[in-house]
Amino acid sequence: MNKEISAADASNLRQNNKEAVFLDVREVSELAICRIDGALHIPMGQIPERVDALPKEGPLVVFCHHGMRSMQVLNFLEAKGFANVLNLQGGIHAWAEAVDPSMPRY
Repeated sequence: MNKEISAADASNLRQNNKEAVFLDVREVSELAICRIDGALHIPMGQIPERVDALPKEGPLVVFCHHGMRSMQVLNFLEAKGFANVLNLQGGIHAWAEAVDPSMPRY
C-alpha cells in the first residue's frame, strides 16, 4: 500500500470521510505561521507518550512542513500496530500550494 497521499487527495479524503483525522507533528512555533483547521496537533517529540490518544480506526493523515518528520512518525506508528496512517506528501507546504493558496508559507 502506498503510504503517501497528495495534498489534493488528502483534501478530498477530508471532505468525504468524516472519520479522517489530520495529525500535525510540527512544533508550536510552526503552528503560529500556518495551520490546517481542525487538525490534531502533537509535536513529533511527544508522539511516543501520546500514542494512545491517536485513532486506530479511520484514516490518519500525518503532516509536517515538507513530509520528512511525518514519514518518521508514520513508520513509528506502523511499528506500534497502526495500519491506517498516510503521510501528506510534501507536507503543509504542498497543502498551501495545491489546496489553500492563501495559506502563509515558510
